Amino acid sequence: MNFPARPFLLNLLLLALASLFSVAVGAVFIPPGTVARMLATTLPGLSSSGDWPETFNTIVFQLRLPHTILIALTGAALAGSGAAYQGLFRNPLADPYLIGVASGAGLGAVLAMSANWPDNILGYFTIPVTAFLGAILTVAIVYSLARSRNALPTTTLILAGVAVGSFASALTSFFMLRSEGEVRRALAWLLGGSTMTGWDPVYAALPYLTLGIGVLLTSGHSLNVLQFGDEQALQLGLPVERIKTIVVLAASLTTATAVAFSGVIGFIGLIVPHLVRLLWGPDYRHLIPLSVLGGATALLIADLLARIVLAPQELPVGVITALAGAPFFLWVLRRSQGGKIRE
Repeated sequence: MNFPARPFLLNLLLLALASLFSVAVGAVFIPPGTVARMLATTLPGLSSSGDWPETFNTIVFQLRLPHTILIALTGAALAGSGAAYQGLFRNPLADPYLIGVASGAGLGAVLAMSANWPDNILGYFTIPVTAFLGAILTVAIVYSLARSRNALPTTTLILAGVAVGSFASALTSFFMLRSEGEVRRALAWLLGGSTMTGWDPVYAALPYLTLGIGVLLTSGHSLNVLQFGDEQALQLGLPVERIKTIVVLAASLTTATAVAFSGVIGFIGLIVPHLVRLLWGPDYRHLIPLSVLGGATALLIADLLARIVLAPQELPVGVITALAGAPFFLWVLRRSQGGKIRE
């Protein structure tokens, strides 16, 4: 495989810069150079003089660094899943929420918020756990409805996802109307943006994201073959139905975890893979890993904008991605009508 080193190095550089500024910017601005030296002290074999206030250590290592890592993981998960879904459905307008993952996660989270869980470690993780379970349950229902005679027709999968997702969204609206004190909190979560701080959410999300993204990164060749159509892929020796099942489960697991810990953030899974495809081609062996890196960078930039646009007030990051993503989606739709999208 011809490995395109330049795009990967460029994306790694952009991700490093976005991460550095994400840690630096906040209510207390810390110069990026100071942040770099502080991070260097954690690397083996490197040392740096600690000529910064002690409060900087708390801000960087206990607050901003875990938040930055969680946002980067979320962006990577959404963009990687979006690229995989676009390859699976052979449609550059597909996104990670196509089969109802976000609707199921939203329903689970709103149910937890309506229950007034205690303010302790159990209650702290109730919302992401119930959101994750809601998303996985929704995907399981959609998968079981769409599967027929050991086959998984993609059109049926999409239609089942739309129907089940709409039903879950309706239930979410019902519980929000019935809730007395958690509507504002639920709305903020549904607009995208985690209120969880510290390293606990990073540790909780990392195993699922590592597994899901790892599987997606190994599926590039299979997705390339699927672009010829199911029949041609079968003739080439690809176990089509098994590959579809693996990709759906891995992408759904990854998306569900991202939504559970960071809320519903739209358009990252649509925009980033499409931009990567336009810039560096449609080979999914490169498209998925480049989308993972680009998604992390894009969501970090959106999170930065969410923090500074109305500072000191912080916008939900989903608002920023929607403001940027909606016009982009219309542009993509316009191009698709002209038949100019690169498959």
